[in-house]
Amino acid sequence: MPTSLAPFGDGYPRAGTPCRRLGESPLTRDYLDDSAILVGCSDEAFARTLGGIQVDTLSGITLVSISTGDANTGMPSSLAPANPEPVDALVPGTRYHATAQLPCSIDGEIAGQRCPAGVIRNWSEDGTTLVEVSKPDGMRRALFFQGNRAIGADSAEADGSAGWDFKVTRDGDTSVIRFGPETYVIADAFVVGG
Repeated sequence: MPTSLAPFGDGYPRAGTPCRRLGESPLTRDYLDDSAILVGCSDEAFARTLGGIQVDTLSGITLVSISTGDANTGMPSSLAPANPEPVDALVPGTRYHATAQLPCSIDGEIAGQRCPAGVIRNWSEDGTTLVEVSKPDGMRRALFFQGNRAIGADSAEADGSAGWDFKVTRDGDTSVIRFGPETYVIADAFVVGG
């Protein structure tokens, strides 16, 4: 799977299948939707079995958008859960649950700049949270979290990040993420809410 499509995970819908979830990259950003999962499949026949909508083919990979929908749509209120989970409201006019200006750096220096960022909590079905950072160079970097633990970043051969190391240190309730020459300082409260 080309790294330019920002693949992650070890298969979709289960490990070992010829499809993987796709994150945000310059090639995929126009296909991402907060009410759908974007999947890339190296086997077009398998892609058709996923039940989604084929949106494009890039670098020989079939892109499929699979609606996540709302499990309670159309359900009579008497059958709906008695104590539904609280809804994490969106920042008006965005697809983010929160936005902030995060300390950052893209040139190997101390995180002395501020980068606009947005967070989408429970972005994937496994509970992964997505933090998208708009870098000073105009590109975006996607950072992935499980709870308050940073687990990875999108990468691409196009920007040279495919071979970069991903390192995280903790400073109290803050993650200091170093991804190649880039540094991001992200408070737990931004990632998990509170």
